[in-house]
Amino acid sequence: MSVYKVIELIGTSESSWEDAAATAITSARQSVRGLRVAEVVEQDIDLAEGDTLTYRVKLRVSFKYEGGE
Repeated sequence: MSVYKVIELIGTSESSWEDAAATAITSARQSVRGLRVAEVVEQDIDLAEGDTLTYRVKLRVSFKYEGGE
């Protein structure tokens, strides 16, 4: 039997939601071992910077829990 921990991440991109999700996963892989599943929870677009659109994706990412915190 296994136990998995779930964290939420938000990735951003100026080109697409797919790139925003990939940005979040790529960053997480640098510090979290054993990523298993990513679920898209929310997508939105930040309109704050004038004509520039920023795609944002909130993900729930699971990884195998190895004890500790």
